[in-house]
Amino acid sequence: MKAIKTFNKLIQLQSDNYGDRVAIYDRNKLTDPWKSISWKIFNDKVNTIAKALIELGVKTQDRVAQFSQNKSENLIIDFAGYTIRAVVVPIYPTSTPEQVKFITSDAGTEIIFVGNQKQYDIAVEVMKESECLKKIIVFENDVKLTDKEHSMYFEELMNLGITSTKASEQELRRSEAKEEDMSCLLYTSGTTGNPKGVILTHSMLNEAMRIHDIRLKGITEDDVSLAFLPLTHVFERLWCYYILYRGTTIYINHNPAEIQTTLKDVRPSMMCAVPRFWEKVYIGVKEVLNDYTPIKLGIVTWAVAVGKKYNVDSLRIGKKPDWSLRTRYKIADKLVYSKLKLTLGLENAKILPVAGAKLSDNITLFFRSIGVPIVYGYGLTETSATVSCFKDEYEIGTVGTIMPAVEAKIGEGNEILLRGKTITKGYYNNPEANEKAFTEDGWFRTGDAGEIRNNKIILTERLKDLFKTSNGKYIAPQEIETRLGTDKYIEQVAVIGDERNFVTAIIAPSIPQLEKYAKEHNISYADIDELLRNEDVYKLIESRITEKQQGMAHYELIKKFTLIKIPFTIETGELTNTLKIRRSVITKKYQKEIDAMYNV
Repeated sequence: MKAIKTFNKLIQLQSDNYGDRVAIYDRNKLTDPWKSISWKIFNDKVNTIAKALIELGVKTQDRVAQFSQNKSENLIIDFAGYTIRAVVVPIYPTSTPEQVKFITSDAGTEIIFVGNQKQYDIAVEVMKESECLKKIIVFENDVKLTDKEHSMYFEELMNLGITSTKASEQELRRSEAKEEDMSCLLYTSGTTGNPKGVILTHSMLNEAMRIHDIRLKGITEDDVSLAFLPLTHVFERLWCYYILYRGTTIYINHNPAEIQTTLKDVRPSMMCAVPRFWEKVYIGVKEVLNDYTPIKLGIVTWAVAVGKKYNVDSLRIGKKPDWSLRTRYKIADKLVYSKLKLTLGLENAKILPVAGAKLSDNITLFFRSIGVPIVYGYGLTETSATVSCFKDEYEIGTVGTIMPAVEAKIGEGNEILLRGKTITKGYYNNPEANEKAFTEDGWFRTGDAGEIRNNKIILTERLKDLFKTSNGKYIAPQEIETRLGTDKYIEQVAVIGDERNFVTAIIAPSIPQLEKYAKEHNISYADIDELLRNEDVYKLIESRITEKQQGMAHYELIKKFTLIKIPFTIETGELTNTLKIRRSVITKKYQKEIDAMYNV
């Protein structure tokens, strides 16, 4: 598509191009049939909601919040807002009342869209104390409205737009739109302190589309993308925008817990995911292999080795595999790769972007070897998502090649600094954060340490997570946590050690795997608490930690750990909405257990 200056014309242009072709498939429940939305209907709904928002008093650059699970309505509201120069403020569907209150107050939103009953109830609670919220609009018709004076269903909003006489005002605003207009405020999940509202402008979105066109090849109108991550996440949001920009169809996954089933149903060619998704898939594959006979396991080992020679050692560097390797690869594909991909629902996969945290090199190598096209990348909310990602000649151990027109350099403390048209100009209503986020000459401080080699970024640690032991040794906890996260017996881990004389960890193990282990080794226990206290179970986890930390410096090794029965959750504040560890919260909650490990 020809570049556009503002996103408020995108759906209209695509409607003209594609008409009755399907733009989006959506469903509320796994048992529901998929509902199709054509480009024409998509555009009609966008215009209808845009007029309705004007009727509700939304003015140019007013902020409108969304607080729901992934739904087609999310995208309709986005583009309806853009047509009238409004600003979209997404809020994670798992947010607490305190988080919703802070974001709506900071952004000054008067209208909030919600999905289910829980989100509606939170919005009502927040509205009682809010100085700005005036209207709640509910997507799902089975939600019981307890504040009818300030609430309405989405269908009612549609009817308001259908009878509206504001079409001329909508078109006037659309024509007056500017590249520097705010498009959306995306609030960072915040591992420490309150979230910050990242300003994304229409020019930033447009530039993101342009540079992805340069980097990503082979996407066609016949491809299918599955929206799995929350649309609140900058990664999924910008990816879906790009998919719409390319005229490709999107299937929207409503419930993240249903992704394995949805994958097999949709069998997409593209899907964004965070590293934890691939870690779990990898663990699952390894678990299946554990039950293989030596002969079958030998075939798989041979096939993976052949795949590495074919995909990683040859195609990756532009080298054409010889006849012998091509023949072996075809056999390996028929015996192993094709069956595995079919089981996972990935047989059509072309581009599988993954970012948001560190991904183990071993996992990247495994999937790339068997022909699963993971495209590992790096980005932040403040950078309109992608800073770097794999291209044809990718290098395992990096987070890919720096995107076209994005400038990057290494600053003090090996911090990665960025500059370019996709980089935010700052945080909304937060001059203090803006002062800290930029250097005097305008480079954005990422907070990530690393190096740049051959225009590729190598991440080493998250600077604000880096801690120093009382012996003066610096520890990068994320590296340790990533290694341990690939073990089937370890579900979550928080590394502890700041100003301590050795490293410890709070570990949430995989209870089902421990129960299976106990059964296989005749370990008796009355309840889960007793199972976690069992000496043999402790030794099992200890051995897994030792195995995963092989090759690390002695001062990085976990000397003691505590097993917990209840995993870290977003609701209890131990995880951010993007599932990152809030170490300070965990440290405070488990202070007694941590002190015991240090014999305090």
